[in-house]
Amino acid sequence: MNGMRQEAPAEFEETPQLRMLRRLVVTLMVTMILGLVVLIGLIVIRFRAPQQAITLPEAITLAGSGTAVAVTQGMGWYAVVVLDGDAERIEIYTRDGDLRQSVPITPSVAPAAP
Repeated sequence: MNGMRQEAPAEFEETPQLRMLRRLVVTLMVTMILGLVVLIGLIVIRFRAPQQAITLPEAITLAGSGTAVAVTQGMGWYAVVVLDGDAERIEIYTRDGDLRQSVPITPSVAPAAP
């Protein structure tokens, strides 16, 4: 080969912009890994926490006529939204099933258009 010697390529020298880009990519990778570890940890902690059981009576006997359309509960009481014809009311019962309060729901009046 004509006596010419091929030289090994010189070491690649990193430019300041490339060095900064490499550092940003590594920082983003570490941040994402830490975030993923935190999320997995929170999910594990959340599912290991004891779940509070929801207790409702086997059957709810409504005080009046009508159909139950929704149920919610609080500390020591539960409420049933009752639809009776066109009228609605909320009946609040104690945990023993005794009617504590009945609240009629009045239909809202739509504001007049200008």
